[in-house]
Amino acid sequence: MRLLPAVTAAMLTIATSLMPASAAERIGGDNAFSFVALGDMPYNLPDDTTKFDRLIAAVNALKPAFTLHVGDIKSGALPCSDEVLKTSYDQIQTFEGAVVYTIGDNEWIDCHRTAAGGYNPRERLMKLREMFFATPTKSLGKTPLDVESQALLMPEFSTYVENTRFATNGVMFLTANVPGSNNGFEAHDPEAVTEFFARDKANVAWIDASFAKAKADNAKAAVLFMQAEFNEARFPNGAMPRQSGFTRMLDAIEAGATSFGKPVLLIHGDEHYFSIAPLRNSKGKPIPGVNKLMVYGDTLVHAVRVLVDPDSSHVFGFVPLIVPENGMGK
Repeated sequence: MRLLPAVTAAMLTIATSLMPASAAERIGGDNAFSFVALGDMPYNLPDDTTKFDRLIAAVNALKPAFTLHVGDIKSGALPCSDEVLKTSYDQIQTFEGAVVYTIGDNEWIDCHRTAAGGYNPRERLMKLREMFFATPTKSLGKTPLDVESQALLMPEFSTYVENTRFATNGVMFLTANVPGSNNGFEAHDPEAVTEFFARDKANVAWIDASFAKAKADNAKAAVLFMQAEFNEARFPNGAMPRQSGFTRMLDAIEAGATSFGKPVLLIHGDEHYFSIAPLRNSKGKPIPGVNKLMVYGDTLVHAVRVLVDPDSSHVFGFVPLIVPENGMGK
């Protein structure tokens, strides 16, 4: 496990990694709460089924306000069949609280691979929308949250039921369908290119509108969550190459966060280890006030507990939620 220095500093501010949510809230102000972030799981099916069940039980015991799943509900080497997707869906539905899910590349973009079954990625995306977002105004989990969907708020983007947002105690939360594998921008595949530009346009519009709403509502912070690790295709100087599928999204986040002027946290997966770092823009420079949290995944079947105190100058705290029986990977 790679753990950045910033993580250690953040952990020192927390009394214990497994305190009940109510205790965490007493440490902060009246508006303090906690949630759990995880992703890239269940990955190695069926081997990880029991491990994910253990993690779900640990999360249920904590009773967080909700859980965020940043996508990749199977490995890229597993078939993208309806049965595999439904297996992961059913397991996610065993969370006692709400689960807000955003789509990863393994469950659609990478499904053209032979090992994944040679599916049409666009068809798999439609299946995910049908299965996971059948009710666009509700999250997953046994006690779902009410959410707003881009598909209903912005009719010109009626396809994008997966882009959702909600607010908790003055903090705006929003998802965007931004997966790994270069955000699906595959220049050799004309259909993929067409899909990418349409989705990228929708994502940028959603980010713009959501930051504008957060500012108008005088939100105290904002949390974005998506699957992709933007660093997967940078030049050595940190700049994005011309063929990057992430440039417009990063530019939109930078513009929105700058206008908003409050703390912003980006939560993502994709590389399967826990780290906290500043988010860099498309030119490789840190964006002021914006940090990113990457969650565990793959063989590291653990999560991160995020403590939120909207009334504090340090809004976010981070504590690994480790299930010892799950081990620390290969």
